[in-house]
Amino acid sequence: MRTIYLDYNATTPIAPSVVEAMLPFLSEHFGNPSSGHALGRACQEAIEDARSRVAVLLGADRDEVFFTSGGTESNNLAIQGVMLLNAPPMEGHLIVSAIEHPAVAEPARHLQRMGFEVTVVRCNGQGVVEPGEVEAAMRPDTRLVSIMHANNETGVIQPLHEISEICRDHEVLFHTDAAQTIGKIPAYVDELGVDMLTVAGHKLYAPKGVGALYVRRGVKLEPLLRGAAHESGLRPGTENVPYLVGLGHAAMLVLKSLEVSRQRMSELRDRLHTRLSAAVGSGLRVNGAGADRLPNTLSVSFPEVAGSDLLARIPELCASTGSACHSGHHGMSPTLAAMGLSVEEARGTVRLSVGWFTSEEEVERAADLLIGAWEAMV
Repeated sequence: MRTIYLDYNATTPIAPSVVEAMLPFLSEHFGNPSSGHALGRACQEAIEDARSRVAVLLGADRDEVFFTSGGTESNNLAIQGVMLLNAPPMEGHLIVSAIEHPAVAEPARHLQRMGFEVTVVRCNGQGVVEPGEVEAAMRPDTRLVSIMHANNETGVIQPLHEISEICRDHEVLFHTDAAQTIGKIPAYVDELGVDMLTVAGHKLYAPKGVGALYVRRGVKLEPLLRGAAHESGLRPGTENVPYLVGLGHAAMLVLKSLEVSRQRMSELRDRLHTRLSAAVGSGLRVNGAGADRLPNTLSVSFPEVAGSDLLARIPELCASTGSACHSGHHGMSPTLAAMGLSVEEARGTVRLSVGWFTSEEEVERAADLLIGAWEAMV
């Protein structure tokens, strides 16, 4: 049984050339980057080369890129780092949206339990956080706004530039979780207008367990960890050199291929949608259809079935009923609830996400399998 992988929003395979770039740092280049001898210097130079590559990908300066263990740590460092600076007292106001990934939503809840004020702004029926909602939530004590760049379940892209202008008018810092967008669409920090931006390596063909946080020069954060002065004192701990090299190489790859891969993924996504729509008919709902979406993401609600039951009938198809980080939880996802989907619509939702290694044949086969399974269930 040949596996068809349409879950690139959950994780990507490591690109072969990324593996090749990492291998020397798993064997002969094993030095501690803080050591002053030749082996240490080689690793330190490799880290700074990787930092430069990530900076170029984001349109940032090298000293504005800080390496972390992944998207969750980057989000926590950005959010808690701002809110905990000069605390206690635990005072100040944070704004997040109702469609955030748990890596943002949970730090916000944690801060709320500590005594900070948190406002969760709504999205519209297309899954878009409207800038007016953010402006209406602003208060004199607002310290940070965190709105994701694109939603991991629906692929809906948020109007960050407009929101950033509101933040600037109110002199409030602005963070975005861009885990889903890096490598799929441009994410240049100046164009977006953000003060901080999260990168997750395993979403862009680098390994799991590595990421980065862009921090605009002049923005001060409270470190979450205490230790030596790695990453300019913001993130202590001996660096994971092979993974940082992998992240840097992946950043170079996605930057070079951005336009070509974006067009190709969009065509594959639309072909899949066309096939499903022709078979299922008007009962097939595309979540976020009226909004700008990531070129690789198709979130559809099948009528009269549960998405989990549908996928269970197709073991050769790797897809998701939502975010992989929500697996094991059977309630309606916060994103779909915020968009106003009915329980039945949310129940029938399947997320299909294509990537670099998806072929036209796989898309056609996936469509056949989904259509056959749905027809057998209704």
